[in-house]
Amino acid sequence: MRNIPYFIPDITEAERDAILSVLENPSHNIVLELEEEFKKYIGIKHAISAVSGTAAFHLCLFAMDLKRGDKILCPVNCHPMFPEMIRHFDAEPIFVDIEEDTFLISLQKCKETLERIGSKKLRAIIISHIAGQNCDIEPFYHLAEEHNIKIIEDATMALGLTHNGLKIGSHRSFASIFSIVLDSSNPVAQAGMLTTQDDELASQAMLLRYHGIVSERITSTRPQYLYDVVGIGNKYNISLLDTALCLSQLKRIDYIIKKRQEIAKHYIQTLQDAPHLFMPSVKREHIFFHFIIKVDKNRDHFARELKDCGIETALHFVPLHLLSYYKNKYKYKISDFPISLKNYQQILSLPIYSAMQKDDIDYVCKQVLRLASERV
Repeated sequence: MRNIPYFIPDITEAERDAILSVLENPSHNIVLELEEEFKKYIGIKHAISAVSGTAAFHLCLFAMDLKRGDKILCPVNCHPMFPEMIRHFDAEPIFVDIEEDTFLISLQKCKETLERIGSKKLRAIIISHIAGQNCDIEPFYHLAEEHNIKIIEDATMALGLTHNGLKIGSHRSFASIFSIVLDSSNPVAQAGMLTTQDDELASQAMLLRYHGIVSERITSTRPQYLYDVVGIGNKYNISLLDTALCLSQLKRIDYIIKKRQEIAKHYIQTLQDAPHLFMPSVKREHIFFHFIIKVDKNRDHFARELKDCGIETALHFVPLHLLSYYKNKYKYKISDFPISLKNYQQILSLPIYSAMQKDDIDYVCKQVLRLASERV
């Protein structure tokens, strides 16, 4: 029996060399290098790094001066960090149901929600590119313009994804939030990135990301070691070692995406006729950050059977209205978001990562087919 983890980071000599370079030359401004490479790769005016995607989103909300009672629409299956950061400002996340086949936020449900709650104190809509599939964002731009609100893209699973020939994060959105993570469950290294074309947002974010400190280096008449605090920020800045590892991954991201897409293609071709299982619905470009199947019944038992074969799986994403904090605070009923609930009862994520070996891919397919054919 093999042991197939859900994820293994793709570590090469490039990452090892990057770590050694930082240790030997810590004075080199590698953070600036990461930001410049990110701007070039995405095609964006501003890229502000942070210690994680969560920190990047918190920094974005801080810089846009989110206030108590403000509201932001979120897909009900987005990562919990999005409503959590909104709540840190005593603002209100408003959940919206999703499309059944793609798991992406539903435009129609957004419209219905806006008709119900109105636009008063509504600041933004979070558009998540779930599991690495492109959300058709154009209709949401029209909706945002109609209601005078902003679009913030959750691109934490979409680094390298394109839409109409342009990288996600380079469009008309007010801001985009990215993550570069080596192993999402137990990060070997991680970085977040806030990207924007908005000069004011970028300027405020750069001011706030390290305690509102401004160096006196720009003032020639004063010693360079002096600094001033011109606002109350926080410590969002990334470490040099995290930066080195994530910069190496960024330089290899197209290769990593290609490998994931090849694995996904093999999974789909091999498993598409498996009984009781449904493959991902791919309507637009998909970079397969996760490979999410549906099991028509007793998903948890199927996951346990895979684990008994040495195959780890994962569950993405628990609908937020089922989580204790939001269920209790907003008095949600289990039936409030029926599409997300139905999906949640069936979905299961199979291992997919660029370092995955062909023998392991074949083993996963063999065991999934065997277990699926034995189900009644």
